Amino acid sequence: MKIIIDTDPGQDDAVAILAALASPELEVLGITAVAGNVPLDLTQKNARIVCELAGRTDIPVFAGARQPLKRPLVTAEHVHGRTGLDGPDLPDPTMPLQEQHAVDFIIETLRREPSGSVTLVPIGPLTNIAMALMKAPDIAPKIARIVLMGGAYFEVGNITPAAEFNIYVDPEAAQLVFHAGAPITVLPLDVTHKAMVTGKRNDVFRALGTPVGRAVAEMTDFYERFDKEKYGSDGAPLHDPCTIAWLLKPELFTGREINVEVECDSDLTRGMTVADWWSITDRPANALFIGDLDAQGFFDLLTDRLGRL
Repeated sequence: MKIIIDTDPGQDDAVAILAALASPELEVLGITAVAGNVPLDLTQKNARIVCELAGRTDIPVFAGARQPLKRPLVTAEHVHGRTGLDGPDLPDPTMPLQEQHAVDFIIETLRREPSGSVTLVPIGPLTNIAMALMKAPDIAPKIARIVLMGGAYFEVGNITPAAEFNIYVDPEAAQLVFHAGAPITVLPLDVTHKAMVTGKRNDVFRALGTPVGRAVAEMTDFYERFDKEKYGSDGAPLHDPCTIAWLLKPELFTGREINVEVECDSDLTRGMTVADWWSITDRPANALFIGDLDAQGFFDLLTDRLGRL
């Protein structure tokens, strides 16, 4: 399966990238960086750091949008630290950043590859994907599927009472993507909060005894402090790797096809994903919204893949 990962690394983004690069079922055509957890200068750098950690300097990395479509950028250093990858001591990358803009790479790739052969995996704000769809509407029917981490229903918000971070940062982009007509799978907080890295699970990553295993454990050691304090949880949820796990083993997950709209106007609920889980409206379904996962199966899969690097 050919994929493009659109990302704003972020420790959990880093784990998602590592899992994808370790999986022979997935051909990562490129990684496109977007501003989100930290500004673009750091997200594109972090994406290259992670590729080098995986020993995959062959993966092209592209820089994309520096800010949302219509709003000032909101970042999350309070969760991910100043660099976005706080925790492990990782060297600056030596592999080059591609000169082409991320949006143009997405468009060019979807036009070049056979229709229905490329899946987009956005695990940050949806600005790059929306910009590509606005600039080249012809690519929408060529997308095999968009598998994104974002939104919530029962869990509601993690950056405001109503909104999940990725959608909140650029709700206009999210609304455009949900209405583009491409098949969409959504991994919301409802499922990602069940992908919890406990101390024992993190010890398993560390026990891999590899640079990747140690780095992932150190990332999670840092990253979990926020969720432990905020939610009283036993560890940190690995939000973004749920997208890669769904691509590899969708049988680990359950969900339903529903309608999802994004609130863009209200100051109170900006970025809220209005997910019609109970089919209350007559709005047509536009996304497969995932609600549950086999948590141990998820971690077994993730540990297996990280162990291959």
